[in-house]
Amino acid sequence: MIKVSAVIITYNEEQNIERCLTSLVAVADEIIVVDSFSKDKTIEIAERLGAKVFFNEFKDFGSQKCFAISKASNNWVLSLDADEVISDELAAAIVKEKSNPRFDGYNINILPNYCGQWIRHCGWYPQPKLRLFDKIKCGMNANKVHESIVTKDAGARIGKLRGDILHYSYKSISDHTKKIELYSELAARNAIEKGEKVSLLKIALGPTWKFFYNYFFRGGFLDGYLGYVVCKNIAYTGFIKYIKIKLYTEYSKLPPEN
Repeated sequence: MIKVSAVIITYNEEQNIERCLTSLVAVADEIIVVDSFSKDKTIEIAERLGAKVFFNEFKDFGSQKCFAISKASNNWVLSLDADEVISDELAAAIVKEKSNPRFDGYNINILPNYCGQWIRHCGWYPQPKLRLFDKIKCGMNANKVHESIVTKDAGARIGKLRGDILHYSYKSISDHTKKIELYSELAARNAIEKGEKVSLLKIALGPTWKFFYNYFFRGGFLDGYLGYVVCKNIAYTGFIKYIKIKLYTEYSKLPPEN
């Protein structure tokens, strides 16, 4: 039987962290919380629920999650965000695999909740991601945003688990708008580091295509009014990222990191 360390990064997550940690009781042998100096009750709640808490200044998502994984005592790691929850079906699947793992890592579907509604289209679901893995064979990439687990060993075997990670992504439109600013900034910086440039044509047409593709081809219209809102915000995020890339690269106005 393998042992699993669940790792979570936090900052002011008092509204989410208890729900997240409670869902891990049946599957995690150790819970690691890496906090970037929360000012609310996040740490109090995490410690009360038995998590091992570490502190680290937040620079970007990739480096913060790499730090969290480094604190795991076990080779097997389950990576979660504080606003995510393990479904009952997924918990049962993980427990089963712990007794005799068939793979070196497992993809898991992410089901997002947007303003109280589960979003099953728009390109947001199922989006399987590698979240349960042997850290000897797999690890976190260094992306500033949209970070992900990748294989380190060419021979690593990747399977898929039944069930979902339930992602309580945005509780309000305002919440989404605030995160668009953060994610677009980190994504723009990441793109600049890779030497990416953006044309005026891409700025003009890219966001329109993103909306069209996600709303029509990926079935966003099936999620009703909020499906429309999600697809528009996906397009808007792309627009903001593109204009930041062009501004920062061509006009040398990259602002200092906060």
